[in-house]
Amino acid sequence: MKRLLATVVVAFLAQGSLSSQQFPHPQPVAPRDFAVMPWDEAPSDPALLRGMKDAGMNMSGFCRPQDVEHVQAAGLTCILRDSRLDYDWTKLPSEDQVRKTVADLAQEYGSNPTVLGFFLNDEPLTSQLPALGRVEALLREAMPGKLPYVNLFPYREGQVAWYTNYEDYAKSLVDVVHQPFLSFDNYSLTHGGMGDEFFTNLEIVRKVGLESKIPFWSCIQAVAHFGYLVPSDATLHLQAYSTMAYGGRGIQYFTYFTPQRGNYRMGAIDQFGNKTPTWEALRLINYEIQALAPTLVTLRSTGVYHYPDVPREGQPLSESRLVRWINMVKDEDQYVPPSVAARFLVGEFEDEKGRPYLMIVNKDLIYSFRFDIEFKCEVHDTFRVSPYTGREEPFRGEQNWLAPGSGILLRLETTATAPTCR
Repeated sequence: MKRLLATVVVAFLAQGSLSSQQFPHPQPVAPRDFAVMPWDEAPSDPALLRGMKDAGMNMSGFCRPQDVEHVQAAGLTCILRDSRLDYDWTKLPSEDQVRKTVADLAQEYGSNPTVLGFFLNDEPLTSQLPALGRVEALLREAMPGKLPYVNLFPYREGQVAWYTNYEDYAKSLVDVVHQPFLSFDNYSLTHGGMGDEFFTNLEIVRKVGLESKIPFWSCIQAVAHFGYLVPSDATLHLQAYSTMAYGGRGIQYFTYFTPQRGNYRMGAIDQFGNKTPTWEALRLINYEIQALAPTLVTLRSTGVYHYPDVPREGQPLSESRLVRWINMVKDEDQYVPPSVAARFLVGEFEDEKGRPYLMIVNKDLIYSFRFDIEFKCEVHDTFRVSPYTGREEPFRGEQNWLAPGSGILLRLETTATAPTCR
């Protein structure tokens, strides 16, 4: 009996070892390289914090002073939301008072690596930005390594109540507030699918980020509310991969905990504290981000293109310097109704050696597509960066299938004398 039990144990351990070899588990990316966080108040409960870590987050959201130690114990970081910085941004206290508050915060958290920065404001009006800039300057003077956190309103066509011109509004976060990264939210997923305003917002923020040489974080829709869609594998992938295709360096999920009001539903954690299918979907996309991030953070965005329909401020695929065309493989039409046409987003990059990369995103939320690409220059070979291991592998066989909302990162080996690819 003992021998039989020992045999079963050995077999079980061997099976576990084999599983660990078969199933990759990407290393968490550093939040300063690529932020992955819930747009939520960080919880105190260690189990909930561990759940965030297990879901692939590297930040817990906005933590309170009493929760910093819990966040640290869970292996996460956070943006501190301290009531001492809850100012009326149209009428600040005296500079001496603000300096005293900042000095106290610096003494308490200036050397604490768990606190990445300080929450200042969400969706500010343009009239509030000068005051935010004054406080940010004092924080930067006292704690140069800490991040201020201000998140912008979304782009909405014809919107005049929040800002006059969205590009100027985004530039003000750089020029007036001097935040070292751009952050914005945009929820455009309705029963009509993904609205073009989501992509227009990315276009504008990418442009400002490139001009200012700073990264941007996108806050995406991860809970159903109002007239917005219930989160799914496709909706989360489309938002995250589109952000990455535009060169984004942060994904924030609104929200992780489902609010106990209105028609909010299907956040990662429901109103009773239970994990929902959204939690599993978040974990999957976060692991993919962790696998791709080590490559993405070495790349420079050189262009973004849409095919066939082009959103406002966007560029058609004909403007690409790498891709002549991309389309659905016609011999797979039996899987897609004749009335459905493939829609793609193509982000182009290059690394420090000038080697070209592509991220191709399937903009459809229902159908998978198999695609073909014709390049504008001679390409010797194409490699996929695996979203599971992060390693390069030959782009062959079934690799050219894209699930709804999903994307693929490719590296091209080109002829050195092909000017259109350099």
